[in-house]
Amino acid sequence: MSDFLLTLNAGSSSIKFALFANDATPEALARGQVDGIGVSPRFCVSGSACPTEDGPVVIDDHAGAMSVVVDWLDRVGVNARILAVGHRIVHGGLAYAAPVIINQAILDQLQSFIPLAPLHQPHNLAGVVAAWGAFPSVPQIGCFDTAFHRGHDFVNAAYALPRTCYERGLRRFGFHGLSYEFIARRLKLVAPAQADRRIIVAHLGNGASLCAMRDGRSVSTTMGFSALEGLPMGTRCGAIDPGLLLYLLDHDKLSTVQLTRLLYHDSGLLGLSGVSSDMRQLEASSAPAAAEAIDYFAHRIRMEIAALAATLQGLDLLVFTGGIGQHSSRVRAAVVEGLAWMGLRLDRLANAEGAQAISSQDSAVQILTLETDEEAMIALHMRTLLGASSMREGKHD
Repeated sequence: MSDFLLTLNAGSSSIKFALFANDATPEALARGQVDGIGVSPRFCVSGSACPTEDGPVVIDDHAGAMSVVVDWLDRVGVNARILAVGHRIVHGGLAYAAPVIINQAILDQLQSFIPLAPLHQPHNLAGVVAAWGAFPSVPQIGCFDTAFHRGHDFVNAAYALPRTCYERGLRRFGFHGLSYEFIARRLKLVAPAQADRRIIVAHLGNGASLCAMRDGRSVSTTMGFSALEGLPMGTRCGAIDPGLLLYLLDHDKLSTVQLTRLLYHDSGLLGLSGVSSDMRQLEASSAPAAAEAIDYFAHRIRMEIAALAATLQGLDLLVFTGGIGQHSSRVRAAVVEGLAWMGLRLDRLANAEGAQAISSQDSAVQILTLETDEEAMIALHMRTLLGASSMREGKHD
């Protein structure tokens, strides 16, 4: 009887999880989450390996949420057969370019990266600590969103600051790497003729970024030192003149805490619209500011696609993924139709129907929508790392 892999993606008020068979191509048997931690916690799960559950739970923190997941694993009879727990960790800094088995020293180092990703890193690591408590003898494997972007050329990694800044790690890291890595692998199956060519992937959701790829590898990306740079997002500002930030600090006397709140929580689609950070609500709204927020979002995506195409010296394939990228035909149309000068042509009916291929036959660039799966990418990394570890120890499957 095979063992199982458990993946965790811990956020500020939720723990998302997935259960995978430990197979050569791991398949998700169940997916669920505990959300509303600290407010109105609720547990839901569904999949082929279990009946659907959805209801409130009584917990106070991530450790309590983890206990709910463990109780569910007990009920479906796999708790004792968890081979490893894999975690999405947003920032690996310069130290981690590949998945690792986390020990206390590594956890301490990852804690030092919290200022680089304050929205995500502390909660990712809280998930590790909670899983340690629940599975003390099981390896905890960290998979990093920054890792896929390691190896960028100097011009795509550096800021024009004194060279010592770059050497000490003040450089462009990029994020959403697990999503981009999954899409790069997926393209080998759904578009093999294009998979190694010049590709831009648009991961559009509450967090949003673009990645330029060639030969299945990241060449450049819109996010940088932090997850603030690049595209506007649900509540994050995206690219901004640093002089404006200095003005807010000096003239408006904002504290760093207030400025952090402004940039991470009060800006983006929410700040522009005054309506919502949720694209579905913006598209349903009749408020002029909601339409302007959508227009701004699409405008910035077009600008960044053009810039990344210049980096690639052309473009063969554009892929939309993420919640907005996969489900908003309006945003996709606004982006593609504004890039007609680059030879992009949209099949409007296919786009409206949410088809996988949405470019017209006369488009110079193929355009796809694909579902990403960060959890599956984590499971693949886990199996690879555990296999390598077993070989080093002289063990065999």
